[in-house]
Amino acid sequence: MNAIELRNLSKVYPLFKVDNISLDVKQGYITGLIGPNGAGKSTLIKMIIGLIHPDSGTIRTLGHEMPAQEVNIKQRIGVVSDECFYYEHLTIREMKKMIAPFYKKWDEQQFNGYLEQFELSPKKKIADLSKGMKIKFSLAIAMSHDADLLIMDEPTSGLDPVFRRELLDLLSDLIQDETRSIIFSTHITTDLERIADYIAFVNQGKLVFNETKDDVLERYTIVKGDRELLDGDTRNQFIGIRETAVGFEALADNREEAARLFGSFALLQRPTLEDLIYFTAKGGRKHA
Repeated sequence: MNAIELRNLSKVYPLFKVDNISLDVKQGYITGLIGPNGAGKSTLIKMIIGLIHPDSGTIRTLGHEMPAQEVNIKQRIGVVSDECFYYEHLTIREMKKMIAPFYKKWDEQQFNGYLEQFELSPKKKIADLSKGMKIKFSLAIAMSHDADLLIMDEPTSGLDPVFRRELLDLLSDLIQDETRSIIFSTHITTDLERIADYIAFVNQGKLVFNETKDDVLERYTIVKGDRELLDGDTRNQFIGIRETAVGFEALADNREEAARLFGSFALLQRPTLEDLIYFTAKGGRKHA
């Protein structure tokens, strides 16, 4: 069962395009959306929630077609973004009074509970909130109408480390019933290493992979060795290479093949998600 199904989704801009992306977001799991800046993550998120329309392709969310069923779908999704979509001159209480009537399942008691938990005063004006506090307010709104799908676009970028950890624990708790789903776009990849079940990697407007986090981190490998190991053939084995005066560090997408080629001549290490983004962007090579 999928919470989101994207099929052959494309959007063309003068200097950039999202290029024929097909992607499933599994129900009951956290899917992390990663990629360099400008890779197309935010464009994908905006197409999923209906802020922009694709040039071609289809979007199916919670079993319904977008944009045909957009009104019904939006009853069941919550969006948390580092962009502020609220009226700055209103207080938290006034803004909530505008938003709550749109949701049939709005839970006032739950909302007030989140305000207390996040230490947000309902009398405070939106304009006076820090970036982190605005994200906390967005989160309180998103989680107070029994959303089946949470869509999070850079939600931790303005948060201090303590609340970031609390937020990740909160999200992990939310999906324990296996009916809620979360898609989490971020450049803070350590957050995803803590909580994501699946990783979708977008680069230059294309989907590189969408796999379980554990499978990805097992398949890729970092190779460290002397520069004498690099020649025309071995360079082609790598997605990206960082060379120094004394050696090199590179990313390969087949751990077994890298072990066969370099064996005892090089050190093989498990990569981080940040390594995948860094070496892919550095190498400029599209994955197979």
